Amino acid sequence: MYRSVLVMTALLLLSSSIAEAAERRWIVTVDNGKPAGELVIRCAVDGDCSTRYIFKDNGRGPEISETFRIAADGTFANYEAKGSTTFGSRVDERYSVRGSSGRWQSTTERGSAAQVAGKLYLPMNGTEAVVDRVLALTRDGKSIELLPVGTLSRRTLRTVQVGSGGAQREVALIAITGLGLTPYFIWATTGAEESFFASISPGYSATMPQGYEAYAADLGRAQNEAETALLGSMTARLGTPMEGLSVIRNARVFDSEQARLREGLYDVQVLRGRIAGIRPAGGSVDHVEAARTLDAGGRVLLPGLFDMHGHVGRWEGGLNLATGVTTVRDLGNDNATLQKIIEETAAGAVFGPRIVPTGFLEGESPYSARNGFVISTLEEAKRAVDWYAAHGYPQIKIYNSFPRQHLPETVAYAHSLGLRVSGHVPAFMRASEVVEAGFDELNHINQMVLNFLVDPQTDTRTLQRFYLPAEKTAGIDFEGPAVREFVELLRRRNVNIDPTLTTFDFLRQRDGEMSQAFAAIASHLPATLQRSFLSGGMEIPNARVQALYNRSYSRMVEFVGQMHRAGIPIVAGTDHIPGFTLQRELELYVQAGIPPQEVLRIATWNGAKYSRALTDRGSIEVGKLADLVLVDGDPTSDITALRRIALVVTQGRSIDPSAVFRELGIKPFVGDTPGWQTSSAK
Repeated sequence: MYRSVLVMTALLLLSSSIAEAAERRWIVTVDNGKPAGELVIRCAVDGDCSTRYIFKDNGRGPEISETFRIAADGTFANYEAKGSTTFGSRVDERYSVRGSSGRWQSTTERGSAAQVAGKLYLPMNGTEAVVDRVLALTRDGKSIELLPVGTLSRRTLRTVQVGSGGAQREVALIAITGLGLTPYFIWATTGAEESFFASISPGYSATMPQGYEAYAADLGRAQNEAETALLGSMTARLGTPMEGLSVIRNARVFDSEQARLREGLYDVQVLRGRIAGIRPAGGSVDHVEAARTLDAGGRVLLPGLFDMHGHVGRWEGGLNLATGVTTVRDLGNDNATLQKIIEETAAGAVFGPRIVPTGFLEGESPYSARNGFVISTLEEAKRAVDWYAAHGYPQIKIYNSFPRQHLPETVAYAHSLGLRVSGHVPAFMRASEVVEAGFDELNHINQMVLNFLVDPQTDTRTLQRFYLPAEKTAGIDFEGPAVREFVELLRRRNVNIDPTLTTFDFLRQRDGEMSQAFAAIASHLPATLQRSFLSGGMEIPNARVQALYNRSYSRMVEFVGQMHRAGIPIVAGTDHIPGFTLQRELELYVQAGIPPQEVLRIATWNGAKYSRALTDRGSIEVGKLADLVLVDGDPTSDITALRRIALVVTQGRSIDPSAVFRELGIKPFVGDTPGWQTSSAK
């Protein structure tokens, strides 16, 4: 989902050179080759152009049609887009220039500027494929000022030959910065007039020109290599190796097992990446002089946080670490891509948290997500489980199209190999049925409330899995027998839940309103990303419908609190922009009536327990890995203090979150961060 935010706010600008061609066509694929859509650009001789973009994956995706003309200075003279977004909200956007001024209007914003010459309007819902004019206007180190806000720049990373014989051509990998928290990578033709060639999201999707689809894998590998070099440089700049004995002095230590702060102040010793000692403040260091010390000044020291619902990418690591997330459980990814990221992270080539992998199992259907193994028979399902067990996966995840007739035996087989089982509820089933079939965990609050809303004919592979909870949850009797029986079933079967409440904030957000999920931090983020938080996801036609959807969302939050009080274990995950959404997720648990100390236990101890990592993570204990988070405030009384992370220690490195934030174009949340003092003997 995080990736889709950046894509949907991507560039849509066209060069006059394209007017020479009547039509250009790109094929969009997912999961290493599955057709998922297309982009078509048509231009008349006079330069009037139109595009048609359609993308459908996992039963959802945008459909956008655009028309535009390029002004003499290379910017838009006019632009119009219509269609629908990923989750069905309406796209209706236009921009026009009259004289020296420009006006824009969409379902999310309205504005004007008196002087627009040389400034490019960035559509809110433009497609990713038309970047030609950006390429032309950013040559020779130039940048582009955007409307309504922002600036874009780019640099070329490497070139590759594609095609064969006389049809061979050179294309360049270009990183465009200024759109969000990470570079935006595209491939462009080279020469006097560069033009957009392709875009690759390695391991997930590719937008390739018709006739060149076979080169997607080659471009993906080359892009991975270039990204690895950039990420390695980030790791070297932002992670300081901790050699020798290091001591964090005068810290208030959180006991995650008991969900309380220890009495008094403590010195925590770190050696070779592990906790070597925990002593009352001011004591000696066992005959070994500390190489470095840091005065915590009474700040709270937590175990590293767990994000229990990620889909890791190579550029998310810095944001995770800067927000205190030292472990991410990946709940569905391309298998080869995930293995590579795990290896790169362990080797220090990629700046990021530790990763706990989850194996992805899906069934064959028109709605299939093809992240892992897609099966049709029980034998295929067992072979997939075998592969995950052999590669050290502690858990598998069942997805929407998995065949219900094979579910009980697949779950039993996974259990026989020691693997836990979680997932979505497959289509035409209820959550109670998958619990009876042996699920150990349920993912997503919408999957849980659908238990009370679906009938045997409801196809939850469609957008119904979002619209039904939005429309109907407000009317569920959460004190009634159906809900009580379901909660008791979860308790009796010892099933834990992964609500991802923050992910579903879009259920209640109308276009033009700031997302409540990001309202508290939006001012710290790049201006172009702030714009994206004004875009809702659902079709919400009026205030009455919004009020209904808001009541439904509030009841989902309350339901999480109800399950917690009934003894149902919770793990905290995001499935959205890393780090920041975990912080918001924990705030929502407090809103649900869970005390902050218990919420911190959920984010640490529970994360380690239900990812099978409790032997070396999840608490501050001698011998465990030194995954530590120093907070400038007391999150045991005010959970929002988690936004003020002063220091992170993980994988034998010390990380200054403020330095990471500045690297990503984010205004830091902490003013003065504590620094290490090196021993005079060193």
